Amino acid sequence: MDLQNQMKQAVALAAVDQIENGMIVGLGSGSTAALMIEALAVKIKSKEIKNVVGVTTSFQGEVLASELGIPLKSLSSVSVIDLAIDGADEVDPKFQLIKGGGACHVQEKLVAALAKKFIVVVDSTKLVEKLNLDFKLPVEVLPSAWKQVQKTLQDLGGEGKLRMAQKKAGPIVTDQGNLILDLNFSDGIDQPELLESQINNIPGVLENGLFVNLTDQVLVGKVENNEVGVESLKKI
Repeated sequence: MDLQNQMKQAVALAAVDQIENGMIVGLGSGSTAALMIEALAVKIKSKEIKNVVGVTTSFQGEVLASELGIPLKSLSSVSVIDLAIDGADEVDPKFQLIKGGGACHVQEKLVAALAKKFIVVVDSTKLVEKLNLDFKLPVEVLPSAWKQVQKTLQDLGGEGKLRMAQKKAGPIVTDQGNLILDLNFSDGIDQPELLESQINNIPGVLENGLFVNLTDQVLVGKVENNEVGVESLKKI
């Protein structure tokens, strides 16, 4: 296992250690979250933790959790989530995030917003001083509205391009049946809270990948002296 995957494994295990008996747990999407789901399944199978129910943030996560025997509930059937664990594409010093590299950010944000505690698990490559300098901001849009939304985003200073599929012709289609515009601001994002609201107020937009004031804890996998460890960051 290479060092990056070792870091992902370490933070996944550290997050699962916070899951307690009887919890409803939000199960995130992406490579680090998949390792967390696998680690949770091991603990459930060994009866180290009991009566845990998962709420997934994507069809991918639902398939994986089901295959591993984790009991699941739909988001609409729960009124609160005790703990949500998910990865991120970028994390700034104030714990503001960009998510949506896997085109699952709508369900991910719904789960995070319902959680009493939201833990973000990342390796050190995901830490940035300023959002959107390296990773584009995903915006989920209705298929019939993408051109109109693209123009409005351009008026806000962002250049958005449709995310295209890699192994099929045409654009990526989300679990909700929508399209993704990947958005870039030339100087990055200075005011995430304002921009999140501005984008979500555009007709035709379902949700964007800015996660503002949702994160309670960030666990980071780091390598020091060839040793892999986990650090819980302090919010600035």
